[in-house]
Amino acid sequence: KSPRDTAERQLMAARLKQCVVRRRDGPEQHGVAASCLRELRDKACGVLAIDKAREPITLVLAEDGTIVDDEDYFLCLPPNTKFVALAKDEKWSSKSLDSGTSWLSESVDEVDSAAEKWKQLARQLKDDLSNIILMSEEDLQVLIDVPRSDLAEELAQSETKVQVLQDTLQQVLDRREEERQSRQLLELYLEALKTEDSILSKVAEPEAAPRKEMDVVDTGTSSTDTSATTALSDQVLAALKEKPAPELCLDSQDLELVLKADAAALASALGWDKQKAGALQSACDQELSKRLQQVQTLHSLRSTSKGKKTLPWGDWPSAKRKK
Repeated sequence: KSPRDTAERQLMAARLKQCVVRRRDGPEQHGVAASCLRELRDKACGVLAIDKAREPITLVLAEDGTIVDDEDYFLCLPPNTKFVALAKDEKWSSKSLDSGTSWLSESVDEVDSAAEKWKQLARQLKDDLSNIILMSEEDLQVLIDVPRSDLAEELAQSETKVQVLQDTLQQVLDRREEERQSRQLLELYLEALKTEDSILSKVAEPEAAPRKEMDVVDTGTSSTDTSATTALSDQVLAALKEKPAPELCLDSQDLELVLKADAAALASALGWDKQKAGALQSACDQELSKRLQQVQTLHSLRSTSKGKKTLPWGDWPSAKRKK
């Protein structure tokens, strides 16, 4: 072989990303090298013998079910990332996981105890600190409440560094609360403006003019769509109904489920009109996009650092606010 052929082969190999693919319910795993998502999909269909009629397939992360359909995000993933290939009409399920790190999708019934839950969350942080961004508010609080010595032992870090980590978790929690309060104030202000405009318009109307009645949307819960209630747990539905800015308290897995739900079915399940349900999905979409962008940024910074596979614990800023 000529030096040119060797150089071209080395350049091509450098562009390839090593991945591991398998089917949703299949135990067999296959190693695949691909330079882009399209190539990975094509090779996955080949090695997993997925019928053409069941294409196009969807690739999700095996650890938490995150859908990978963005090229930049794919390039940020580390080598040997595990993927599950979902054929048409298939959905990812935490029951098909081959590891105990399904913290984004585990239900309460799947967690034996609170101790086991915080250890699972801690292992996620040990693998990649950027997972903080994708956690729910409940998960953040669980890790904040863990005794510092126990968390330090689980993470194999000093108590000083664990204190910095817990302060960072508290900062993330505080920022979400501040954002929620800001949105509430903005909503109250807009509602006040709407009320003022309504009063002025009524005063300006002639007395003889018939008063227009608002369209009433049937919000009965007797016809709740089963697809919405099946995908979304009672806990998630309760958070959507009761919490202001609920997209801030949900983890990224639940945000994806809300986005996938049919707008009409979601509105029926929540007892809302379709417009309000659509606004909720839009807010969830924006929040999920923001989190994934933050994760991509952190991964890009990590990949360009010299010889460091994980973010340095000491680089996390100490929190100004204590719990």
